Amino acid sequence: MKRKISIIGSTGSIGTQALEVIEKLGDKFEILALAAGSNIDKINEQIAKFHPKYVSVSKDADKVIGCDNVLSGSQGLEEICSNQENDIILMACSGKIGLKPTLTAIQNKINIALANKETLVMAGDIVMQKAKENGVAIIPVDSEHCAIHQCIKDISQVSKLIITASGGPFLHKTVEDMKNATVEQALAHPRWNMGPKITVDSATLMNKGLEIIEAHHLFDMDYDNIDVVIHPQSIVHSAIEYVDGSVIAQLGLPSMHIPIQYAICYPERYEGIKSKSFSFSEIARLDFEKPDYDKFKFLSLAYNAGKQGGSSTVVLNAADEEAVFAFLKGQIKLYDIYQITEDIYSKFDHVQNPSIDEIFEIDKEVRIKTNELISGRVACLNI
Repeated sequence: MKRKISIIGSTGSIGTQALEVIEKLGDKFEILALAAGSNIDKINEQIAKFHPKYVSVSKDADKVIGCDNVLSGSQGLEEICSNQENDIILMACSGKIGLKPTLTAIQNKINIALANKETLVMAGDIVMQKAKENGVAIIPVDSEHCAIHQCIKDISQVSKLIITASGGPFLHKTVEDMKNATVEQALAHPRWNMGPKITVDSATLMNKGLEIIEAHHLFDMDYDNIDVVIHPQSIVHSAIEYVDGSVIAQLGLPSMHIPIQYAICYPERYEGIKSKSFSFSEIARLDFEKPDYDKFKFLSLAYNAGKQGGSSTVVLNAADEEAVFAFLKGQIKLYDIYQITEDIYSKFDHVQNPSIDEIFEIDKEVRIKTNELISGRVACLNI
């Protein structure tokens, strides 16, 4: 029987790669719904190829061609994620927009393949508790968390999670190199093909900081037992250490097709788009080193926010996102992203157990304050 799937964020990097995986798998899946932002041309191409029953876009619904059931806005996402025809929903959108649809899917007891970082960074305690209450499986799509998921048999016997990081384009560059980096240099990731926001976060290692927070929630692991190690080849995607000292790692070529396929097919495995025999001799060597916490300051800030919990991770995420957007627009420098985020983070009052409504209100306020700070910096530079 075909597994029915909806993809939230179908025109983005993860969404388009997921459709490539599904196309390769042939009759294993039926596309129930596709949801996208404003890339109407792209989603019209996807409709013509995959024939979803439902489509949702953020705007210009009247320009969607080839689907009889066209939805729009947040209401469209809610409708798709409450449809119990779904066997699984791939949450592939980026940003806070993924949080409420994820909670809707959980409430309707629909399993989730999760590629949306903000869902757990902003509201991990709430999301994981709701998933537990409703018997919903949340299968991680990120290569690191997917690797950990594959390694774990019994989480109670695991003493440590080891998250690997490629180190990004500035691994062996100086702080001065980072301070003077161009947008093009920050987007030139040596291993992974990702969207611009996550690529910039990978350049500063903020992305790894967010993954630490995600791992804490996904696997209920104390922050003191989550380590980060630099691994430039991106072959070991992460590892776990058991209480007896055994270390189990998941290896593979750096391709998001593989973790996407694992997440949407779990617990089954099939030959897929990137399936081929792995050659240790061709890889030849695997290097590892400790992260430079003085150069990549986001790692310490993320640990701090995660341990504090509550609204701290909401503030961290929102401030970083707005600063990254400003960098991509050429308004600030790469190293300003950390300085702005840390400044905003240090000024916000902590809320220990915010509700979903409070989380969105805090997120909104942080973004306003961050953009005010950015505007002030830009104005000073132009005097």
